[in-house]
Amino acid sequence: MYGCKPVSTPLMMNEKLKKVDGAPEADASRYRSLVGSLLYLTATRPNIMFATSNPTLLGYTDSDWAGLVDDMKSTSGYAFSLGSGIFSWASKKQATVAQSTAEAEYVAAAEATSRAIWLRRILKDMGEK
Repeated sequence: MYGCKPVSTPLMMNEKLKKVDGAPEADASRYRSLVGSLLYLTATRPNIMFATSNPTLLGYTDSDWAGLVDDMKSTSGYAFSLGSGIFSWASKKQATVAQSTAEAEYVAAAEATSRAIWLRRILKDMGEK
């Protein structure tokens, strides 16, 4: 893609996921509490979310191909920022088994595009351009 720079990631590349991998189960209530606290802060303190107020909607999307060993389904993910903060994101298993990396990327791009259109309509209703 034109103008894109590579982004380093702390995650392992090409990691294949399994339901049972021998790792201890994560504390879901602690995770939900942390995410809920962050969502509460951004909802009640917009000055934190818009610290560098340049209200440009930016979206990022990616997928893996057959990343789940158990059923060979791919995972799609997207994140949208407005100004300086991510305010909408998702990561979920795709509904169908993709036959190629390109197909997995198209499915992810379609999901992200659908969300982007919805977000633009919401922002327009709120008076943002």
